[in-house]
Amino acid sequence: MATGRDDDLDGPEITDDELLDVADNPQQAAELHRALRTLAKNDKVGPELQQMAREVLSGRIGMRDAIESDRYLSAIGARLGEMRTAAENLSPEERKASEQRAVKLREDYEAEHGPDPYEDDEDWTVRRDDRP
Repeated sequence: MATGRDDDLDGPEITDDELLDVADNPQQAAELHRALRTLAKNDKVGPELQQMAREVLSGRIGMRDAIESDRYLSAIGARLGEMRTAAENLSPEERKASEQRAVKLREDYEAEHGPDPYEDDEDWTVRRDDRP
């Protein structure tokens, strides 16, 4: 189960493999694991999302259970709403800079991991078990 100790978790941390129930592949599980670590340590996301990330990382709750929880789903929805409002209020210069950062992040990702095989999927709601 545990890979190592994270002082923020009061114990051992889950492995990437323990996220495969919600990830399409080991690479995506590793990315989700990194994202959870980022959430757990980032005060800007708010205490609910930090707690959710810590709960998942510690193995006290599964990722699927976390995203199906009304409590955490509400916190995720609220944070996404804040992000949307912030994005809508960007100046044209800020929007252009944001788009450039997104392009750079995508290029860096693809340089490290290769192109996303599902990038052009229009039906992104298809369960991973139903994909070819």
